[in-house]
Amino acid sequence: MELPDNMVTANGKLNEQVVLKKEILYKGMNGKFVERFYLTPEKSFIFKPLTNDGQIGKEVWVHEHILSLFPDVYPKIITYSISEHTELNWMIFEDLGSLVHEFNEETAMDVIKWMAWWHSIPVEKLGNVPKTGLKPKIEDIMSEVFLKKVEVYRLLAALDVTWDNIEGIFHHLNIWKLSKKKVLSHGDLHTGNFAIVANELKILDWEHTHLNTPHWDLFHLIDMAHPLFPKKMTSQLRESILASYLSQVEYEVDRAAFIKEYYLFASVFSIWMILLIQKDLVENGGKWSEAQLNNQLDETISSLQQCITALSNLGE
Repeated sequence: MELPDNMVTANGKLNEQVVLKKEILYKGMNGKFVERFYLTPEKSFIFKPLTNDGQIGKEVWVHEHILSLFPDVYPKIITYSISEHTELNWMIFEDLGSLVHEFNEETAMDVIKWMAWWHSIPVEKLGNVPKTGLKPKIEDIMSEVFLKKVEVYRLLAALDVTWDNIEGIFHHLNIWKLSKKKVLSHGDLHTGNFAIVANELKILDWEHTHLNTPHWDLFHLIDMAHPLFPKKMTSQLRESILASYLSQVEYEVDRAAFIKEYYLFASVFSIWMILLIQKDLVENGGKWSEAQLNNQLDETISSLQQCITALSNLGE
């Protein structure tokens, strides 16, 4: 079914005169809503205005230059508008149908299969892929954690992370030399950005695609806690996911060094997330409920403790 020429008005909004009905799916970082809209009772599409003002044109670029190389694991853009005026930027996607966002071992292993595939694409074949994504680089995250070291000690101790564990993680971080390996990264691969649709995996929202360490996508899949998508991670499951990834990537890798670096990466990122979550709890901005933030905090602390234990078991 073709879209009407006047599907979107001159001010960048859906044309209510041709839409049968619509429903809000979620709110973007800038407060704009992503919506499903129907032209007939059976035919629907997804309307996505620019949800992050700093991302003008980026998602379209990724779809045209990167995802065009991919198998059918992502929703296709049907039409779009790119403008220097943020309110006039929008995309219309095919509607995949009902999405099930659930983290479990089977789905995680399916995501890992595809992640290992896109991480194995030689980056020199991909053209001018952005070098930065939504969040700060891990080097900047680590610098901030060290800058706030006194606060980190106080906060983690109050959250029942033992003094020895805090000392241990800072010791490891002090001597950590970051790997220079860069791969194509989805950039924001939390549970809300992959889903099962009619028994098939689909990976969504590629606007934060950039070059980064392999650990970036791995951490977001395995240990990134999200207020809307609770999950339970165990040491055994984490090890299984990492082992599956390493068995499928096609680039050369030192397995022991890679595993240790993952635990270091996950530890420092988790500490940084704990600082952010505590700030959200204190400021009570209202985007997430206190219960959601506390659950996110509990998950992040659990992941941190598991990764610190794994590091101590690996030794120097």
